[in-house]
Amino acid sequence: MRRASTRLATASDSVTIRDVAARAGVSVATVSRVFNRKGPIRPATYQRVLAVAERMRYSPHAAARSLSTSRTNTIGVVLPELHGEFFSEVIRGIDVTARSRGYHLIVSGSHSDRAEMRAVFQAVRGRVDGLIVMSPDLDASTLLADLPGGVPVVLLNATADGRPAITIDNAGGARAVTRHLIKLGHRRIAFICGPPKNGDAAQRRRGYRAAIRAAGIDDALEFPGNFTEESGYEAARRIVERSPRPTAVFAANDAMAIGALSAFNARGVRVPADIALAGFDDIPIARFLSPPLTTVKVPIAELGRRSLELVLNPSPRKVNEVLKTTLTVRQSCGSEEESR
Repeated sequence: MRRASTRLATASDSVTIRDVAARAGVSVATVSRVFNRKGPIRPATYQRVLAVAERMRYSPHAAARSLSTSRTNTIGVVLPELHGEFFSEVIRGIDVTARSRGYHLIVSGSHSDRAEMRAVFQAVRGRVDGLIVMSPDLDASTLLADLPGGVPVVLLNATADGRPAITIDNAGGARAVTRHLIKLGHRRIAFICGPPKNGDAAQRRRGYRAAIRAAGIDDALEFPGNFTEESGYEAARRIVERSPRPTAVFAANDAMAIGALSAFNARGVRVPADIALAGFDDIPIARFLSPPLTTVKVPIAELGRRSLELVLNPSPRKVNEVLKTTLTVRQSCGSEEESR
């Protein structure tokens, strides 16, 4: 019997599954079960095969493995954008869970454009075991028309009949932060809106309006925005020029609140001494601003984690989860109460 070579493989060597099996002293079928995560394998054997594969720099051919198992061990993630702390946190939540389950991600941005989203769906067809899609700017009928068949799909911050979806309590969070500002004595509360066609933005505006109506405030002071720092800066510049000036500002996301804070600083308007400021999302940087930002905490990473769990374990019934939001009080509104 020919003895297996003890020479370590280099990156240029063509190492096969048979080479790994011979070096590890197991069958080819055992190595296959290790990498496909199928069948009973003793922990010691599992670790030995992985150690040998790493030393030999063996990587199973993804396409071949897909043909033999009907799986790619890859999940597609489609988000409106890929920049910004919110989307980074969503991806982090998905990625941490995916790695713990032996899956990899293909991530793409749709830029809230239907044609681009359709092209993304075509590009990943046959290459993923499931899809996680966030598209709050597109209506349900559009999503249903374009979603590929044959793979589990989970929607984030959007709903469509018959598709599992995970959303957040946007309206409840907006009501909570607006009520907080009212409780602090504010009656002229400006709201910096999100994009007009964005479902999250519309729900947050509804929550703001419901809270001021319940408090008997007739004047809704709404300023256009599009979830970017630049739009928050421009809205704040207009707010400063308004007479009488609002005494508090609620931005529909933290990015716009950060832009507003910059504009106030540039105009010599002190936060919170001259004007209170609040946001929505609780992105990681929010607590490190000066002053730290009062905001609505969205479990962003949890949103990603739950979506991955749901796409890997599809339910026979329609699932529509709503994640709770939490008012997080910091110094930007002039209150030093603990988060609640």
